[in-house]
Parts: sequence; C-alpha cells; structure tokens
Amino acid sequence: MPKMKTHSSLKGRFKITGTGKVMRYKAYKNHLLSHKSKRAKRVLSGNPEMAPGDVKRLKQGLANLK
Repeated sequence: MPKMKTHSSLKGRFKITGTGKVMRYKAYKNHLLSHKSKRAKRVLSGNPEMAPGDVKRLKQGLANLK
C-alpha cells in the first residue's frame, strides 16, 4: 500500500496545532501594505481557526503534517 503524502500546496497555507486544530492565514496581508490603514492591518493580524466543516477535508490533505 502506498504511503499517504501531504498535499504540498497545503503545507504553507495551514498549520496544525498540538491539540489538532487547523489554523489558516488571512488573505490581503502579504503585500501592498503601505496604503492600508493601521486598523485594517490590525484586523488582519492573527491566524483564525478553520471552520469545522472544512477541517475533515483538510486533514486528509495534511495527512503527515504535524
């Protein structure tokens, strides 16, 4: 039986916490930040937890990621 592989594009987009939660990154906070307000950048800070409906599907793609 072949090994389960981690989907490579998901490795950089999601992280799995020690308790098994899947954390995601927010959009619009990687570049072109100079014209965005301080409030907008502050609202975009932090990494929210993924919605429960998507977690099962994501964990299959992130099979070997710890």
